[in-house]
Amino acid sequence: MGGTQQVVVKERANNLPLFVTKEAKGKLAFRLFSSSIFVGICLIWAYRVANIPRADEGGRWLWIGMLFAELGFGFYWILTQAIRWNVVRYHPLKLNLSQSSDDKLPGVDVFVCTADPVVEPPTLVINTVLSAMSLNYPPEKLSVYLSDDGGSQLTFYAVVEAARFAELWIPFCKEFNIEPRSPEAYFSHGFDVPEETANTQQRRSIKEQYEYMVKRIEAVINKGSVPEEVKNQHKGFSQWNCNVTKQNHQPILQIVVDGRDTDAVDSNGCRLPTLVYVAREKRPDCSHHFKAGAVNALIRVSSEISNGAIILGLDCDMYANNADSIKEALCFFMDGERGHQIAYVQHPQHFDNITKNDLYGNSSPVLNKVELHGIGGYGAALYCGTGCFHRRTSLCGSKYSEAYKESSNWGMRKEDKRTVYELEEASKVLATCGYEKGTQWGKEMGLVYGCPVEDVVTGLSIQCRGWKSVYYNPDNIAFQGVAPPTLDIALVQFTRWSDGLFQIFLSKYCPFIYGHNKIKLGAQMGYCVYLLWAPSSLPHLYYAIALPFSLFQGIPLFPQVSSIWFIPFAYTTFTLTAKVVTDDVSKRYHREIMNFGSTSIMFTVISTLAMVNLLSLVGIVLKMFLWGSDVGKLMPQVVLFGLMVSVNAPVYEAMFLRKDKGRIPASVMFKSIALASLAFFCSFKVDPSM
Repeated sequence: MGGTQQVVVKERANNLPLFVTKEAKGKLAFRLFSSSIFVGICLIWAYRVANIPRADEGGRWLWIGMLFAELGFGFYWILTQAIRWNVVRYHPLKLNLSQSSDDKLPGVDVFVCTADPVVEPPTLVINTVLSAMSLNYPPEKLSVYLSDDGGSQLTFYAVVEAARFAELWIPFCKEFNIEPRSPEAYFSHGFDVPEETANTQQRRSIKEQYEYMVKRIEAVINKGSVPEEVKNQHKGFSQWNCNVTKQNHQPILQIVVDGRDTDAVDSNGCRLPTLVYVAREKRPDCSHHFKAGAVNALIRVSSEISNGAIILGLDCDMYANNADSIKEALCFFMDGERGHQIAYVQHPQHFDNITKNDLYGNSSPVLNKVELHGIGGYGAALYCGTGCFHRRTSLCGSKYSEAYKESSNWGMRKEDKRTVYELEEASKVLATCGYEKGTQWGKEMGLVYGCPVEDVVTGLSIQCRGWKSVYYNPDNIAFQGVAPPTLDIALVQFTRWSDGLFQIFLSKYCPFIYGHNKIKLGAQMGYCVYLLWAPSSLPHLYYAIALPFSLFQGIPLFPQVSSIWFIPFAYTTFTLTAKVVTDDVSKRYHREIMNFGSTSIMFTVISTLAMVNLLSLVGIVLKMFLWGSDVGKLMPQVVLFGLMVSVNAPVYEAMFLRKDKGRIPASVMFKSIALASLAFFCSFKVDPSM
């Protein structure tokens, strides 16, 4: 009787839902408000078309320019409504999953990618590796792979050191259930216990061991080479020779910790997860396809070694913050009713160095808390790269089929009786340059090649093969990274993203073409909100240039406040929005002082536009008080113009008041003043009132 009851309990556990979907509150109110905004936009367009100045009147082309700018604003606004119209949130039911035994859980392979030991210090990389190795998951089903596209002995040395430290760190994490699981983050954020307790001595000992390991690694990095006596202690170093360079080397692969080995245990005698170092082959005459090529090599190598059914991808600076993140993600994949449809579960990008007022807007609260949820209303989610759990079969090119509902066998793991050496040699073949020739890798299999933003286009192609995806933003942040600490880095990163996304829109992968009849229209529009980031800046740029010149020349571009046409303009407001760092940069960032210390062309553009606005403000003040000009009909422009000048206050401060290294360089300041003065005096010359 007891056995029968146990079977019934297990069957009930298997039938329990593992996640629920909830609609966002206030949906009806938002839709009514959105509809009223749309009416206002249509009225603005009608006003612009009906009141175009005659050819003999001043400001005709400025007016037509405003028409096109507001058409751009309006159409882009319509796209954004698709991701706010049907916002849903997914909630995993982890307690229901816990009723399943560990032997039914799938193998999980974690991919950590790095490319340069200078830009991405090995100590940063191994903290992410250690955080992944110490997640709350059966170690015999967890494998961590580090892809080192720099092929650096220094990074490999750090991994070997981390493997030794993991024998202490993993049991420490699990005994005290600490978070985050990155040693650096844990010890540097005041998580240590200052008062004397029963656990204080052990915590202090672990911290000392960690700091000692970091000193050893940094000493080797500063020296620039691994000492011979250290090389002799590990066979993996024999794969490097004098001919190995970053862009020219054979595949280098080492199973640092073999999870199959019963002797691979931590200080408490518990099994350790598998840890593998991979540097795929690189040759000067072979295209390596950047990060996409590195991830695809990892997919193949991992299939030979562990073949985990689930793959988690992490950037090297994105450490695991929530120890249960794997089991929470598995709730979506293992749900009995809908799990078989899901290809990937994407987490948002969170950063642990965000300042109080988020100086450079890195946290993207609207994006993370609203818009990415909104795409979920159409069964889709943007694949953003890091922090994403993938079903291996869908990532490898499989089309969705209802057969997956019946065929899922999560508990199976690849059994292999080969020696470590035999396994390493077989895996190296999969990481060679020539392996992909004549195959579908980079096309239908793995990450898609040929696009700077390979993750987004890969997610789109997976969804067009019939799979669904989930965006999950847990209260307990799953993964944390490092946000750009300077304005220059932030602008370069955003420019790279927006440029790469726009290339997708112009390619065969444009969602309206590639996704036609494959994904819902709302999902197509949602993708295009981000793919059109770059061109959406043009209307903003036109506003920033046209407003000061039209104001100074007395050309009204908006209806007067007393006009009924002013109502839609007042109701539809277009607002202009504004890894390794030095100590002074870090101090300025945490004091929330903007860092403009670069001669980048982007800062020249920013400074020039700011100076145009400032000179125009001086000009309009002179016209009002010295020449008695009437600006009543220009009042809407004056108000908007005042907001634009106030937004530029940090730029003026960096140009004229600040003396620190984060100020705008003198060369940039003089170029900006010269360009703005030229534009101002050209306008001054043609102004009939002057």
